Amino acid sequence: QVQIAESGGGLVQPGGSLRLSCAASGFTFSGSAMSWSHQAPGKERELVASISSSGNTINYKASVKGRFTISRDNAKGTVYLQMNSLKPEDTAVYYCNAARRTYSANLRDYDYWGQGTQVTVSS
Repeated sequence: QVQIAESGGGLVQPGGSLRLSCAASGFTFSGSAMSWSHQAPGKERELVASISSSGNTINYKASVKGRFTISRDNAKGTVYLQMNSLKPEDTAVYYCNAARRTYSANLRDYDYWGQGTQVTVSS
């Protein structure tokens, strides 16, 4: 079965950094687009960053562009989200998502996700 596990969240001060990791298995990872989404209290889940199966195409939510970097290691079946210059509004549960296509910047195309990891940005 598809297994997705996020890790690396925690409590950080504004301006700080975190690196999230996602270990994925049970599907052809190298042929699947991957993404990170998040859900803040009282808000809908939204796409934060997406990356094509090869890693050649990347898309970010406008508010995180220049601060976050998504990357993947197909040999390890792992995707990462490096988050710098964190802001209180980044506080949310972050989910790693997998799609049945090589690339998508639409959250609706991501069929699988994990349990999430909490990111809290506060002084």
